[in-house]
Parts: sequence; structure tokens; C-alpha cells
Amino acid sequence: MTRAAFLAHLTDTLAGIEAQGLTKRERAIQSPQGTRIRVGGRDMLNLCANNYLGLADDPRLIAAAKSAMDAHGFGMASVRFICGTQDIHRALEHRLAAFLRMDDAILFAACFDANGGLFEPLLGPEDAVVSDALNHASIIDGIRLGKARRYRYASGDTDDLAAQLQQARADGARHILIATDGVFSMDGHFAPLPRIAALAAEFGALTMVDDCHATGFVGPQGRGTPAHFGVAVDILTGTLGKALGGALGGYVAGPQPVIDLLRQRARPYLFSNALPPAVVGAALAAIDIVEAADDLRAQLAANAAYWRAGLADAGFTLLPGDHPIVPVMTGEARAAQVMAAELDARGVYVAGFFYPVVPMGRARIRTQMNARLTRADLDFALDAFRSAGRSAGVLA
Repeated sequence: MTRAAFLAHLTDTLAGIEAQGLTKRERAIQSPQGTRIRVGGRDMLNLCANNYLGLADDPRLIAAAKSAMDAHGFGMASVRFICGTQDIHRALEHRLAAFLRMDDAILFAACFDANGGLFEPLLGPEDAVVSDALNHASIIDGIRLGKARRYRYASGDTDDLAAQLQQARADGARHILIATDGVFSMDGHFAPLPRIAALAAEFGALTMVDDCHATGFVGPQGRGTPAHFGVAVDILTGTLGKALGGALGGYVAGPQPVIDLLRQRARPYLFSNALPPAVVGAALAAIDIVEAADDLRAQLAANAAYWRAGLADAGFTLLPGDHPIVPVMTGEARAAQVMAAELDARGVYVAGFFYPVVPMGRARIRTQMNARLTRADLDFALDAFRSAGRSAGVLA
């Protein structure tokens, strides 16, 4: 195939994506991330950030980032095992481990890298991974990169999980790892961790939880879904890019041998630069803040309850739940895009989610609450949703 033919093929693929109404478009934000942002010269109310506790523009984190840069420079220009580890990297790993009640932790450039590098070093072809069908793409990709046998169970269906564990044992698996999101980000659903933990004990399996959409604001002191349910899991992965400041960076926390082997064998860790000092310094400050942030967590829960009730009263179709993720279902991708455009015109910043991020016919506007949103903000947004919903044909 010639270069011209190859590029023509890509152009046709893009045209097909556009024709199906599945094109994703990025908008430039001209301000810090926050409840109010500036887009295209307009001030807008932001309802689609993972900024659950409102820390992305917190002056304390900005000051901590500046201080870390003054003391440790701009960047490491290296992977950590060559010349890229500073004292603050290990300080953050120790701080995360203590916060999450784990032996140790290891930092990655993103949680996508943490999940992508987790499975291959720990599990071989004699082993098995049993994965929730709706797990994040990074878990799916990480499992694909490994050599362990793969089993999948219907999302949240612990009867199916038990059947898959039984099958893995019958197939002679040496070690079995159950992998699940703690919170499924498209739906706002919690994984049934108590039953998963019980099945893991019954079948002699290990548990791994991706807690990106829980760490910092779910459970006592914001320690995530295991703390929320009062259960222990073996491995936790998570991000610094959501409630813990909103920049970038991920981690794996768990037993010491797990972390030690990942430090030796996890390819995204070994071949990626160390996190910038500014990110590390701000993350250290963020953990201190979230541990003491019961007031913010309470406000976040109150905002989510008020928002959900208002949308339901307006007649929108919602997915049930009590997480700060509140999906407003539109069904078709074009309806989600039209609804998002109508909301944009009314000064509310949201995004439509559609295939391949969610299944075909399950498009939605995924709204997300923030502890810094005021009741006036939410009332303004509810008025905009009612009006936009009627204009987009989502409401009668």
C-alpha cells in the first residue's frame, strides 16, 4: 500500500466516525481548572471535571508546587533507576502507602501506565486474571500485555465472578488475581467489594482495585472504596490526576514484594521519566488536605444528592447511584452531542460520552459534582438542563 492509499484509508475512517456522530472534539480552556472556567472568551460553569474536591486551583497546592520546583528543579530528565529519583519521590510513595494502609507504593506517569505495567511482571502463563467486563481500558490493555490466562465476568455480577473463579481453578491456575474498578467511571457504580473479597478468600485469589474515582473523597479520610466498605484488598492502583490535585501521575500500592518486583520489571516505570517535582510536591500537600477534608466530602455528597434529585424531578433518565458521577442518559450519540451543544450555549460546560467510550445506544452526558459548587451554581445548571433538554428533544 502506498502512502497516499494509507492516508486515504485513514481519511475514510475519520469520515465514517463523523458520519456516525462519534467524533470527539476538544475545547481550549483559557483559565485554571475550577467550578468556573473560561472557554472561547466566555465564563462557564464546569460540570464535567474529575476535580471532586475542587483542589485543582487550590492556592495551597500551587504554593507547594512552586516550593518543590524551587527546591528540586523543573524535571529529572531521566528514568528513575538511572538518575531520576529524588527524596521527594520516595517521600510521596511512603506517604501514599501510609494513607492507603499498604506496605509501599510506586509512582507512574499516569494510572494508565500503572495498570498497563501491573499484570505482566506479576503473573505468568500458569496464572489467571478474572476481570470485570466494564473495567477501565487501562486494565484491559494491561491484562492483554501479560501472559496470564484471561477470564471475564459480567460487571458487578458476583455469581458470574464465582463461576469464572471456579473455572480458573478447574483449569489449573496457579495464582488468580481478581481485577476491578472500585468505581466504574461511566456509570458511577461501586464494585461490590465485600462479596468480591469473600469470593477471593473462598477461592484463594488475590484482589486488585483501580480506585481512581474514589481516592480522596470516598470512605473514611478519603481512603477509597476498600475503606468505604471496610474490606482489605491486595493491590490498589490510583491517580494523582483527579481528587488529589488534578495534574498527572499514578501509583500502585500493595505488599512489599509486589512493589519491589514492579520497580524491577514494570516497563512503563522503567522507561518513563520520573514525575516532575512540582507534581510530587503538590501531591504531598493534597494528601494532607484530603485526610482532614471531612467538610469537603460532606459538601460533595450534599451537592450530588441535590443535583441528582433536581435532574430526576425534571424528568431526565439517570443511572441510579450515590456517587458524585451522575450520568444523564440520552441513548444516541447525536442526542448527547446536541444536548452538550445546547448546554454550552447556556453557559454550562459538559461533554457527551458515546461509543467507543460507552456501548452503542448508551450515550450520555456524564455530569460530575464538585465540593466547591454552590447551591446557586446547581440551580443555574438545573435551569440550563431543563431548557437544553427540551431543545435537544431529550425532554418532552
